[in-house]
Amino acid sequence: MNEIGEKYLPIGTVVMLKEATKRLMITGFCSVEEDKQEKMWDYSGCMYPEGFLTSTQTALFDHEQIDEVFHMGLIDEEEQEFKNQIQEFLSNQSETLTTFTPVQDEE
Repeated sequence: MNEIGEKYLPIGTVVMLKEATKRLMITGFCSVEEDKQEKMWDYSGCMYPEGFLTSTQTALFDHEQIDEVFHMGLIDEEEQEFKNQIQEFLSNQSETLTTFTPVQDEE
């Protein structure tokens, strides 16, 4: 269908993940699992065409896992500005993580 393109496809984009049998619609960005907050996923999504049914059926996935794009979500000026804000946020997060030094317990 469509090329996968650059990271952070717009909300509403419908994708198929590698080795998956069900399409997902992108519903969010930079998501973390409630009980595993050390990993930030590129996207959150819901099953397509069913949509969001329950919070336990939210999919978390990274850009590299996308095999095919079936439908591209809306791309407009507001979406582009939001994507810039995501990139800035991630850039700041990256700097924080690379300069962070854990505190060592003294014995």
